[in-house]
Amino acid sequence: MFKPVLDRATRRLGLLGAALAFVASCGGGDGSSRGPLPSPGGNVATLTITSPADRASGITGNLVIDASATPASGGTVAAVEFQVDGVGVGSSSAAPFSVSVDTNAYASGQHVVRARAIDAGGNPSDWAVATVQFAGTRTQPGGFARDQNHITALNNATAFAQANDGRLFIAEQSGSLRLAINGVLQSTPVLTLTVDDQNERGLLGVALDPSFDSNGFVYLYYTSTSGTVHNRVSRFTVSGNVAAPASEAIIMELPTLGATNHNGGALHFGVDGKLYVGVGDNAVGANAQSDSTVLGKLLRLNADGSLPADNPFVGTRSGQARYVWADGLRNPFTFAVQATTGRIHINDVGEGSWEEINLGAAGANYGWPGSEGPTTAAGVTAPVFAYEHAANPSGAGGFFNGTAITGGTFYPSAGAFGAPWSGGYFFADLGSRFVGFLDIAAGNAAYSFGSVTANPVDLLAATDGSLLVLTRSGVVRFSKP
Repeated sequence: MFKPVLDRATRRLGLLGAALAFVASCGGGDGSSRGPLPSPGGNVATLTITSPADRASGITGNLVIDASATPASGGTVAAVEFQVDGVGVGSSSAAPFSVSVDTNAYASGQHVVRARAIDAGGNPSDWAVATVQFAGTRTQPGGFARDQNHITALNNATAFAQANDGRLFIAEQSGSLRLAINGVLQSTPVLTLTVDDQNERGLLGVALDPSFDSNGFVYLYYTSTSGTVHNRVSRFTVSGNVAAPASEAIIMELPTLGATNHNGGALHFGVDGKLYVGVGDNAVGANAQSDSTVLGKLLRLNADGSLPADNPFVGTRSGQARYVWADGLRNPFTFAVQATTGRIHINDVGEGSWEEINLGAAGANYGWPGSEGPTTAAGVTAPVFAYEHAANPSGAGGFFNGTAITGGTFYPSAGAFGAPWSGGYFFADLGSRFVGFLDIAAGNAAYSFGSVTANPVDLLAATDGSLLVLTRSGVVRFSKP
């Protein structure tokens, strides 16, 4: 994990007006909204993007997007609508159909160009799609600001959580839970634990109770040295800005560790009030498929550590394995929960070839160690998005490539970032140091959002509407002034 990856006089104007009204109703044109896009039906036009070519790279400056549209028999193409990254960038009402886009308004990296034809009755064609790469070194989209030094001086940070009042609780691998208030790192830790922090061990996860404002409960995942070396989930009570180690209530003791890597560590509460826990396979791939261990799994607990009666394997497994919610994970170092829907995305760090984003589902099996990356294997839930370690623009991950997927957060639908970012999922890669975006509303298409200069390990959609990226040494803040 921490080792060294968008006229013909009056009659013509009337037809165009009807078509453009339809485009506007679907969120096209100015990109101000992204309403539901109706599916094509009946006898409609067909469209092809003639430039740029799919998987074109090194694009700079103004990009002219050209499209060729063929009307249905007896029909008319009244307009062609164009998008970049799911946001309208204009329309064209006469052949040759084209618009021009300034690529400098986008972060460098992968973007998705789309176009479709609208006939005189307002009926759309299928979308034509081209995945492309904008060149350069732009570290955020146009109109955004990146504060690379929002918080500094962290020591091997691993995870963070934010209270409703804006306070950030930041876990450091060596055992300290740090506190930042209004971007200022406090000198006194919230608490400091004795941990084994070899390699990927240590203080690895932090979550705040849904009722933290009233009960002060903070949950930590750390490698305990009490008895055998093992990972532990415990609850502590914060009073003011500190928590006494003596307030510890042990929620779960995980199995004795062998290897020092693949510990997982992420903690989040679901919208169901249950505590979800990501546990790595401890470098033994077979653990991920074993019915008798919690290693290589996503777990689901009641907040007090007791067993939820509706867990998927309550009646078919015994002992601690009844806490398993999903199988077949290698190292789920981070995952995230969408607050409005309960949707869960699990980032599973890959081995030799692929990094995965998996859609959480009770009883799912994500295939490790028999499967990594895109798959059609029977009984395996394939990732919603995966990218490769080696650069392979023609592959499923397009222009994304990296070494370890280590951050993920859903951005609120009503967030200040606007389209396409609102309602989607941000993710980051430890080695390539990029921040990518998964557009859930557009079939999980992936776009480049930005990059950071240090190794990212976690992401948060902050209470002030910004996007926070936790690196090993600090916090980077992306905002839209």
